[in-house]
Amino acid sequence: MPQHRGPRRKTRSLLTSKGKHGLSRLMEQYQEGQKVVVDIEPAQSKGMPHRRFQGKVGVVESVRRRSVVLKVMVGNKEKKPIVRLEHIKRLKE
Repeated sequence: MPQHRGPRRKTRSLLTSKGKHGLSRLMEQYQEGQKVVVDIEPAQSKGMPHRRFQGKVGVVESVRRRSVVLKVMVGNKEKKPIVRLEHIKRLKE
């Protein structure tokens, strides 16, 4: 059979559910310039960023109705993924 090259390939251990997240994560208000961590919720496939962003710290560039645009450094490049609120949490400093 040919090799599968879908967006969730090689994510068996990365995208396994670690427990349920509460509603407080969805009700969090984000402002521009705030630092957040990309923490992918595997049960929600809508608005899921690529697995390369899992665990990365990004800065909120703009806030939309159900999602945010982040600035994340991947190597030497700055990427701007659009991520839904289920897949991010604020950075605890």
